[in-house]
This record gives sequence, structure tokens and C-alpha cells, in this order.
Amino acid sequence: MTAGNFHARDWDSHPPLIAPDYKSTRARGPRQPLVSLSGDLPEAAGPSFDPNMIDPLQADLTRNGWVNAEPLGERIVVAGRVLDEAGRGVPHTLIEIWQANAAGRYVHIRDQHEAPLDPNFLGAGYALTDADGRYRFQTIKPGAYPWGNHHNAWRPNHIHFSVIGPALVTRLVTQMYFPGDPLLDADPIFLGTPRVARPRLIAEFDWSLTEPGLALGYRFDIVLRGRAQTPPDEGHAHGR
Repeated sequence: MTAGNFHARDWDSHPPLIAPDYKSTRARGPRQPLVSLSGDLPEAAGPSFDPNMIDPLQADLTRNGWVNAEPLGERIVVAGRVLDEAGRGVPHTLIEIWQANAAGRYVHIRDQHEAPLDPNFLGAGYALTDADGRYRFQTIKPGAYPWGNHHNAWRPNHIHFSVIGPALVTRLVTQMYFPGDPLLDADPIFLGTPRVARPRLIAEFDWSLTEPGLALGYRFDIVLRGRAQTPPDEGHAHGR
């Protein structure tokens, strides 16, 4: 145990803090040993969220950025459960997501990719899990985009997730990928995760989530800690 009743992280499923093939980590990865925190620090407690504070519209990214028309692209449903290290659903915890639009561009000043912005798609939303840890988003499937890591580098389709969990020590930032994406085999960020843990980053296509005539469905369960933990985005893989 490292903090309160939370199990230690399984570092065998974490990507390295400095991954040579992922160029950005060479400069920002810590070069000093990590410092373990005691179990009686405030990090063992966490924020609580009132469902009445969350607008349900924020979980529908096909509508929360709507200006004058429907957003472009393939509509999808992404749903699943947030689980603790014992496999129990984590209720009423905040999930935030952000992503590129269908053309592979973010609504961000630093994204200068020569792909069109969609005026009706913000690419960000949030939701609370229900009493059983379940969540559901409706959004647009993000497009692949080039990035400057190396020659002809392209990021696979992916959605970023930030989950708070029941305590600050359970906060997890990760990326969800799509099954069958050929770019996964060439992506240094995905490949930086130990092979045994990579399947936990890939959503499952799920007919039960598919909405007839509207959207395909993908299931992505998120485990916050323990041996089945969803691997974090390496840039946030710190803090024991």
C-alpha cells in the first residue's frame, strides 16, 4: 500500500517516463528517482461531485459545440465503466475527454495542421459516472493526424481521457484507441506501453452500444489502479 487503502501502481504496465522513440519525453521525462508518498497525505482523499452541477449536454460532443449545423464525421458512442483495483464501479467521478475532429485537427492554437476546423465541433466534453461507475459519451470519430516526432509520423485515431477517481492518487490520464487501426503498429506513444498492457488501451466494438441509423458503439472500461490498471499517458505517469 502506498496511500490509504490504495494498492501500489503496477509499474510493469506503465510506459517508461523517457521513451527514446517518443521524442518529447527526452526533454520532459524526470531524470531523478521518483519519491514515494506516505499513506496519510491529503492525496488519499479526493474531490466529490454533485450530479446536479453537470450539464448532461456536455457528454454529447455532437451537440455541445453546435453553432449552426451538425458536426461532420462518423458519429460514435463511447461508453464503459470506471473501476477500482478490486473491480468495483467508481460512482460519481468526473471524466473529461478531448480529441481531434474528423479531419484530425484540435481546436487549439498550437495545432497548425493543414486540416479544416469544424465550427460545430469543440472536441471536448465531460460526464459523471453513475452509481455503478458507468459513463457514456456521444461524439465524432477522431481523424488521424501528422506530428513531428519523426519522418512521416502519424498519430492513430484516439481520444484522451482524464478520470479523477475517489482520490487524487487515483487520477488517471490516458488515451483510448480504436480496434484494427493500422497506425498503432507505428506509433511510439502506443508502443511505449509494455506489450502486455497495450490491449487495455484499445476500445472494443460493441453492437449493444450501436444506435441504429446513427452511431457505432465502442466500449472502453477504465481501471484506475492495481494490476489491471489502464496504462496512463506517459506524460502523466508519475506519482506513486
